[in-house]
Amino acid sequence: MLSRLQGTVTELSFTLSVRQVGDVSVVDMAGRVTLSKGSSVLGDTLRDMVSKDHKKILVNLGQVSYLDSSAIGELVSGLSTVVNQGGQLKLLGLTKRVRDLLLITKSYTIFDVQDDEAAAIRSFT
Repeated sequence: MLSRLQGTVTELSFTLSVRQVGDVSVVDMAGRVTLSKGSSVLGDTLRDMVSKDHKKILVNLGQVSYLDSSAIGELVSGLSTVVNQGGQLKLLGLTKRVRDLLLITKSYTIFDVQDDEAAAIRSFT
């Protein structure tokens, strides 16, 4: 299996890759993130990053067209895991549809949401 911290995972209409910007790990995702495509990869990636002591994680959703409830659940679970280990997880570049989905599910307010990558990276303490 491809190491989630090295390279890209592609599943038909979903891609995920991880890159480092200084001490911040940026998780770039694109496509539709659903139970059948991507949500488990997202959760596994976040847990793997925490197990490898990544404390600053920025999840870039700028190219994500849709999240289902399982994907939102993985983001919330990932946030909890990261925070419990003394880290920070922030979201970047929400599309209108993704922002609306997070608002409808009352998940939006628990995340630190950023619109600009450079500012988001600087915002980590």
